Amino acid sequence: MSTIQRSLIGALTALMLLGGNAAQAADGATKRIMVYGDSNTWGYVPVESGPTTRYPQDVRWPGVLRVALGPGYEIIDEGLSARTTDLPDPTLPHISGAGLDGSAYLPAAIATHLPLDLVVIMLGTNDLKKMFNRSPLRIALGVGKLADIVNQAKGGVGTSYPAPKVLILCPPPLGTVAPPERAERFAGGIDKSEALPAYYEGIAAAAGAGFLDVGKLTTTDGVDGIHLTAAAHKAIGNGVAEKVKAILK
Repeated sequence: MSTIQRSLIGALTALMLLGGNAAQAADGATKRIMVYGDSNTWGYVPVESGPTTRYPQDVRWPGVLRVALGPGYEIIDEGLSARTTDLPDPTLPHISGAGLDGSAYLPAAIATHLPLDLVVIMLGTNDLKKMFNRSPLRIALGVGKLADIVNQAKGGVGTSYPAPKVLILCPPPLGTVAPPERAERFAGGIDKSEALPAYYEGIAAAAGAGFLDVGKLTTTDGVDGIHLTAAAHKAIGNGVAEKVKAILK
């Protein structure tokens, strides 16, 4: 047998082994988790004004979650800055298609990433904007709509996967929002954000979803009062990991 033939046989054997591992993952050996959120999931670095950058993957809380869970879990990061629960945002028309309406994009996101064991949702901060005029209850109902979408997400396109489980995270309350123009955009939002946990917990119970109040893990500690420092991301990732393990045990 020539060297080339031996190399080809070795390569084919490796491909077969990789195929077997992929099949095992698809059959559920690896728990697949999609994290669905806004800029605090995307990894927006807080700045008082001007453009910003994104935290590296290992700093963002979904990345911290990935490390905390360890082998056997796959994290799919679906964060988008300015995303709402179920509202279009007329101030950002260049984000076309489903836009910033979380309920409009969620069905396609789920179908894209099936099979999924769990969808983790942390949204509602952008619903606090003054222009939307939403009560804490209405914001929680928006999150409930997302949970309902996940609960009904059976099959995907040409498949028969079951619907994933749901974990609802209530964002931490807003801090002192800055600068003044941003504070005006979120006027009244601090009080509303502090009222969210009770409503979120009730909605999660009604939807048969898991619940975690992220405000018990960290504060909104960025300089702008809306976004999170690296330390906060670490606290969230580690705290959510414990909840995920309990749900998927």
